[in-house]
Amino acid sequence: MTTQLTFDELGTPLRETTFVVFDLETTGGRADGDAITEIGAVKVRGGRVIGEFGTLVDPERGIPPQVVALTGITQMMVTGAPRLSTVLPAFLEFAAGAVLVAHNSGFDVGFVKAACARLGYTWPKPTVVCTVKLARRVLSRDEAPSCRLSALAHLFGVSVQPNHRALIDARATVEVLHHLLERVGSVGVHSLEELVAYLPEVTPAQRRKRTLASHLPSTPGVYLFRGPSEEVLYVGTASDLRRRVRQYFTASEGRKRLREMVALAVRVDAVECSHSLEAEVRELRLLTAHKPAYNRRSKNQGQAWWLVLTDEAFPRLSVVRTPRDGALGPFRSRRLAETALEAVLEAVPLRACSIRIPARNASATPCALFELGRCKAPCAGRQSVDEYSPAASAFRRLVAGADVAPLRELTAQIDALALAHRFEDAAARRDRMSSLVRSLDRAQRLAGLAALPELVAARPDGSGGWEFAVVRHGRLASAGVARRGTRPMPVVDALVASAETVVPGEGPLFGAPAEEVGVVLRWIDRPGTRLVHCDRPWTSPASAAGAWRDWVARAEAGRDQYRMAGH
Repeated sequence: MTTQLTFDELGTPLRETTFVVFDLETTGGRADGDAITEIGAVKVRGGRVIGEFGTLVDPERGIPPQVVALTGITQMMVTGAPRLSTVLPAFLEFAAGAVLVAHNSGFDVGFVKAACARLGYTWPKPTVVCTVKLARRVLSRDEAPSCRLSALAHLFGVSVQPNHRALIDARATVEVLHHLLERVGSVGVHSLEELVAYLPEVTPAQRRKRTLASHLPSTPGVYLFRGPSEEVLYVGTASDLRRRVRQYFTASEGRKRLREMVALAVRVDAVECSHSLEAEVRELRLLTAHKPAYNRRSKNQGQAWWLVLTDEAFPRLSVVRTPRDGALGPFRSRRLAETALEAVLEAVPLRACSIRIPARNASATPCALFELGRCKAPCAGRQSVDEYSPAASAFRRLVAGADVAPLRELTAQIDALALAHRFEDAAARRDRMSSLVRSLDRAQRLAGLAALPELVAARPDGSGGWEFAVVRHGRLASAGVARRGTRPMPVVDALVASAETVVPGEGPLFGAPAEEVGVVLRWIDRPGTRLVHCDRPWTSPASAAGAWRDWVARAEAGRDQYRMAGH
């Protein structure tokens, strides 16, 4: 009797595949001109280590000082070590029949293939998996801005930290591989064949379009892929425009959506920028202007949601698109705004109904919230305008950072629920309050920056020079650099004189797009930034929500522990 295979058993199941994860240390980056100094490899199957291979290799040449500084492998260490003619056949035997895995496999496999060609061995053409390509396929840019081995090791919290020694790096890559395979398993990749199909190779058409990047400079900036009708297909930023755009025409770009975009593109335009902040801001503005079909984020920066008090005798909270003074926000979605609204209503005695209540002679029938003691029924004339107004004032003061009494009220409610053993209710209220505090903190910090008519900030460029930004009401008005040896203040004066005139608008952010203010604030907040000029003091409210960040951290740590316990 035969047993029908399940879908995840078609092909070669990953749990039954033998992988040899390896890493090389070399005297340089050219496979045809440099030599191997160390090989480290780990053989794994079904998540278990079944063998290791590690040895120094005599490169039969000197090791450059910069390589010694990077790897710690000195000339003395490799003197007397086996030569590659001895090590290579042993490594090929160790890896025979297995799938080869390496971080940036093109480098490591290139050296091994070149060694085989020099020493007369036939390259066995094994299946090769690159953990860099796999990471770029599995992880978003927000989750993993960098796919360096050290960055992925930190992201996944692996037990072995890479240190530019072959065997240690191979062990770290094993753990990274297992984390990545867990991710692809969740999207239905369970066999070796499915994994290989998940990492497509470069098509000839994709490779031919490399010429679209040939005219681009190797400077920071924004790039725009254009289609056959001059439409903007995609907008992105880069610290090196030419290098970044060329990556779209290689196997490192495995995202199906962007490969489709590249197939349509006929030209790539670029806007050179002074530094990363200018590039990010220009990207946001171009996304808003063109709304490219292949960009998923930041195309509708004006589509944020805000929490405001209505303009009536008995104000209530309303979720709206257009902010005005005293609004809380911005929120990325209506759901987040409604979560904040629920948290506010738990702490501030504002009415939850949506009917319009006259200032006098209200005669409606009280709702169930009155019976529950959660509303004083102004709709039935049981609360006057003067008696109700402190609730609206409490919300305004909370948003402005003038009073955090509502937050203290929420913590008291959470404690009372916990003491009554109503743990799920306490946890739900804790999560709503945590979300509210985060929203208040972000809103107050953005509003504080947007309130400044002019601010000039500087950051070291890493080469002895300075990067400058002139910010007016939260918007980047001018950007420039003073390279090493250039007097900075004349550059600052010129940037201020030529900066864009910003007319402040309405609302907490004075008309500035929230995403742009956020990008500018993050740049200023980075360590090393200096304030060159601020035409009035940049202050934060004494009762700002930022004072509650530790509370939020403890609350979220408790939530994570609760989830890990299986609840």
